[in-house]
Amino acid sequence: MPELLTVCPSPHIKHPATTTTVMRDVLISLTPALLWACYVFGSRAITVTALCAISCVFFEWLTQKLLHRPITVADLSAAVTGMLLGFNLPSTAPWWMCVAGSAFAIVLVKQMFGGIGKNFMNPALAARVFLFSWPTQISAFPAPFHRLPFWQLTVKEADAIASATPLAQMRGGEMDAVSPADLFFGRVGGCIGEISALLLLIGGVYLLVRRVITWHIPVAYLGTVALLSCLAVPAGMETAEYVLMQLCSGGLMLGAIFMATDYVTSPITSRGRLLFGAGCGVLTVLIRRFGGYVEGVSFSILIMNSLVWYIERITRPRVFGGDR
Repeated sequence: MPELLTVCPSPHIKHPATTTTVMRDVLISLTPALLWACYVFGSRAITVTALCAISCVFFEWLTQKLLHRPITVADLSAAVTGMLLGFNLPSTAPWWMCVAGSAFAIVLVKQMFGGIGKNFMNPALAARVFLFSWPTQISAFPAPFHRLPFWQLTVKEADAIASATPLAQMRGGEMDAVSPADLFFGRVGGCIGEISALLLLIGGVYLLVRRVITWHIPVAYLGTVALLSCLAVPAGMETAEYVLMQLCSGGLMLGAIFMATDYVTSPITSRGRLLFGAGCGVLTVLIRRFGGYVEGVSFSILIMNSLVWYIERITRPRVFGGDR
């Protein structure tokens, strides 16, 4: 008797990659930058990042439990959101800020829209913008190599040394306060996961090799920022030096490699990804140049997230035999 065939709708292509394996690769690629942040800011960088990750996993479990949905915390997507949120905070962030940001990211941005695959904006970036409601705490960047201990849950004002970020220094005309080498290797102040461009690039190469992301969005994003920065070089500064400083400062590398490439909130076609990345680059340069806030990565990616539907409409391939 012949074997019965299994009849099912398309697609029929199978691949060993799962949500869990993809998220695990993202966590691995972020680890070098976290370890370097611990060296620069002290082990409290792990405290902030771990608290964000644990809180995100808890709020995802709690929301799914209350809404009677399948529990999916084992897919590691909430842990990735938490780690990225921690990377977007200073090491001086208080514990309540980590928990509040995690709740906003998971409950309001992710689960209220249906869970993984249904949110229209990046949860970690949306939570960071939400936390701008407390500008003093989220902007208390410690000076590099002023290390805070792991067990210190609350950073006293006397223990924190406020430091201007490289972008703020460049906005203020202090071009000699930081060098491109410091920015590239990560010997500057800033958020936990954004300081070392080198380690973020290494993580991005790992994701490319593992085929977790494609090159389109990062290259279009970084290339657009580099091109537009060439048109606005301050007097007395070399073009190559200024462009390198713009590329390596702020959250540009972190955003271009790890957050703009989010599957859910970015286009699926190659042309769409190039357009999406270029749009992020244009907005980032405009906000950095003319905005009241010196960093424009978070806002740029969120704005482009809201335009993904239109980008998909413009760049979707023509159905074979259909009208142009």
